[in-house]
Amino acid sequence: MLRQFIPWFSANVLKYEYDFTIFTNGSGDTSYDYISLLFFFMVSLAGCFLWSILDRSRKNYNKLYYWLIVFIRFYVAFTLILYGSIKVIKLQFPDPYLSRLLQPFGEASPMGLAWTFLGLSKGYNIFMGIIEISSVLLLFRKTMVAGAFLSLAASVHVMAMNYFFDVPVKILSTALVFMCLFILAPYFLTIYRFFFSNTPQQLIKPQAPVFKKRWQNITVTSLKYLFIVSTIGFTLSNAWSSQYRYGALAPKPALYGVYNVESYKLNGKELLPLTTDNERWKRLVIENSDFVSVKLMNDSNVFFSFKLDPETKEIGMGPRKGVPTQYKFKYNADDRNKLILSGSKDKDSLSITFKKYDLKNFRLINRGFHWINEHPYNR
Repeated sequence: MLRQFIPWFSANVLKYEYDFTIFTNGSGDTSYDYISLLFFFMVSLAGCFLWSILDRSRKNYNKLYYWLIVFIRFYVAFTLILYGSIKVIKLQFPDPYLSRLLQPFGEASPMGLAWTFLGLSKGYNIFMGIIEISSVLLLFRKTMVAGAFLSLAASVHVMAMNYFFDVPVKILSTALVFMCLFILAPYFLTIYRFFFSNTPQQLIKPQAPVFKKRWQNITVTSLKYLFIVSTIGFTLSNAWSSQYRYGALAPKPALYGVYNVESYKLNGKELLPLTTDNERWKRLVIENSDFVSVKLMNDSNVFFSFKLDPETKEIGMGPRKGVPTQYKFKYNADDRNKLILSGSKDKDSLSITFKKYDLKNFRLINRGFHWINEHPYNR
């Protein structure tokens, strides 16, 4: 319903001029998301005003406040556990793609630079993930404050990365920071006194509402732990299995690698590697089983759909993103890192000889770790 209402609200009430019909996708900061946030805020203000009038005789909201804190604790904890698990298992920030390693440094976007930086180190991913998973402490009243501190540290780090590297998850990360502060709010004065007044302080554990009958309390406690265990178990299980589908342990496509063109013959005629040629290939990158990228001599990149049959040694490359050209090849790969494609480009015959690039030549992924550095290795 919101996907019908929010565009109407944007056009007729706000007179918003940007595209408000792009719903949440890989970006969580679309115009639709910001307008939705504004609408929720307006509804909240109206609800607060009406509630304050209609329920003005109530002395306190202790029970409601307690359950609100419980909801926020669980929301923050499970959100960070999810993000933490895909860092420890290294799904969120994958190893640098071949296309990224070949991209000129200055052409990377701030987000692309951040993703490459974070994805380069498995150890740093595990470190970030452990901090985020430690938000599990939020799920228990005794460790709630410690969990809120760790969750706040993790959320501030994520929020800063999103702000300063233009990562479009600013709304969610900011909300997580404010939620952590909201959980800690009743303890601000105690925390301040502990660190700055040199006097003993004690944190008071929140008192959960108690039901009249013993079986009701046992049921609620049992359901709580069942919910925690099942949710965390599902999250970790899903992350573990995902690494075999699209993570670091997923199978690489056949002929995976970077191939530089040595010879390019169109209709039997050798085309020289001129930088003014808009059709001759310069490099072929195979890192996905569904599509490949081709760098032309003018340094532009073209993407093609890709289908490889290892049994018949056939390759088909077709249109992708408006590229009409069709390729059909027979391929031959030898032990000398040579790849030969022979076939057709539309109605023309085409034969291309490649030399496979040795990935060990990429300094970024092969520098490794060194305890001793006589000089800074800053290249």
